[in-house]
Order: sequence, then C-alpha cells, then structure tokens
Amino acid sequence: MSDRGGGEQRMVPKGKPRSYYDQPVVKRPVWTWEIPCYFFVGGMAGASAPLAWAAGATGNERLAKRAWGVGLAGVAVSPVLLISDLGRPERFLNMLRVLKVTSPLSVGSFILAPFSAFSSAAAGSQLTGRLPRLGRLSGVGAAAFGPPLATYTAALLANTAVPAWHEAHRELPFVFAGSGATAAGGLAMMFTPVGQAGPARRMAVAGAAMEIAAAEGLMQRIGMVGEPYREGRPGRLMSTARTMTAVAAGATFLAGRRSRTVSVLAGATCVAASVLTRFGIFEAGLASARDPRYVVVPQRERLAAREREERRVGS
Repeated sequence: MSDRGGGEQRMVPKGKPRSYYDQPVVKRPVWTWEIPCYFFVGGMAGASAPLAWAAGATGNERLAKRAWGVGLAGVAVSPVLLISDLGRPERFLNMLRVLKVTSPLSVGSFILAPFSAFSSAAAGSQLTGRLPRLGRLSGVGAAAFGPPLATYTAALLANTAVPAWHEAHRELPFVFAGSGATAAGGLAMMFTPVGQAGPARRMAVAGAAMEIAAAEGLMQRIGMVGEPYREGRPGRLMSTARTMTAVAAGATFLAGRRSRTVSVLAGATCVAASVLTRFGIFEAGLASARDPRYVVVPQRERLAAREREERRVGS
C-alpha cells in the first residue's frame, strides 16, 4: 500500500531487537556491592592525598592531618572490599605477580599497592610527628599516585563490553575524578575547622562542577545507550546524586566559609552524593547488560553508517 507521498507504507511494525532465546548478548558482570563501595572509597582516598600534601606544604597542619587520615582509612578498607569480592586473599596477591599494561585491573593493582605504602607512611609521619623527612617524601609519592587511583576504575569499567560503561569511556574518568574530589573535600570539611578548611571547600566545589558537567555530557553524547543512566533505579540514583551535589556545592560556595554547621552538612551531603553516583553508574551498567537493545541497536547503526560511507566513497 502506498501513502499520500507515493512511497511504501510499512504494514508490519518494526521488530524489537531480541537475542537468541532472549538471553543477554553480553555477560552480566558478577561483581557484588563491594565493587561500587571500593570505587567510592578508592576515589575519595586518591583525591585526599593531593589535598593532604598541598595542605602540609602550605603549613595547614589541621587539614593535612584530617586528609591523610582519610587516605589511611581508604588504604585500610580498599583491600578488604576487593578481597571480599574476589573471595580469597591470594587472588588479590596474584594480581601483583605480573604487570600487564593492557589490563586496567592489573595496572590498578600496581597503583593501589604503592599508593597504600606511600600514604600509610605519610599519614603515620603526619599523625605521630616522627620521621618528617620520610613523611614528606612519601607524601609526594602518595599525591602522585592519588589521581590515578581515583580514576583507573573508570577505565576498568569502560574496558568491558557492558554498553553503558563502554560507550561512556570518554566521560567516566572525569565523573570519577570529580566524584572523588567532591567526597574528599566534603569529608575534610566535616572534620576541619572552617578557618582551615578553605582548600577542602575549593576541592569539593571544583569536583562537583566537574562531576555534574561530565555526567551531563555523558548522557547527551551516548544517546539511547545512556537510557539506564536516566531511567529506573539507576536513573533515580544518578538524579538524586546530581541534585545533592549541586545543592551541597552551592551551600559550600555561599556559606561554607562562615558557618560550621553549613560546612558539616554540606560536607556530609557531598560524601553521600558520591556514594550514590558510584552505585548509580554500577547499576546502570548491569541494566544495560540485561537488555539486548543496547548492544544490537548501536551495532546496526554503526553498520548502516559504514555502508553509507562506503557508498559515498564508491560513488
């Protein structure tokens, strides 16, 4: 049958992409809740190290002690979370046997190990007052390994075949970096007097701006594959996290320097929002792995684009 324009009219509705026996096209990750918790703890600890080092270098001892304490706590908790997910401690140690530069998991293990040693030494020196020269040198090492620790987990996710993670490979490192900085600055704000918390406030506000901008750019760029970041439980987690981050950053910028109460509440909100962001990204990936559409439709679009390009070149 022809429509009014003279072309063919579709009589059969366009089929919904399906997989063989309606099974997932890609294997759903078997990671448990420990992994997004590790993403959060590692990101916060990694961002705390440069903050602690800079505070110590400028004579802000109170802030330096608090920030190094956060780093030390992250060092203590991160291996526990990884070992809990892996099942046996020796599996974590086996990852340190060989460095494989093409594997984000392998590279991440060799980031976590030296960061743990440097931050432990720096925190121990700062908190006890002993071996100050070793503490300063260790602080430089921890500050250098901190940003890679906060962002390598984004590369780990993007290196999988999970659509919502893989397609977001450009923005995820910035989301993780911003989220880690927001949490590190927020936690330091909670336990540092207002007069000494200026660098922590600036880190929290800058991290919030980076996280929100990168997350918005992610969802706009990847189109349909970004639906899990906007819909269902992951969408609610991401939306709530962005709102909390924006409110906390605004309160910090406007009144954080004048009110201890605002500083504590805004800092706690920053930390909570960072947790929600990590779980939102984690659950969005699981949701995209369950639905064949997020694999099949982009593949068809890429194939169609390639065929159009070949016809254009051949004509």
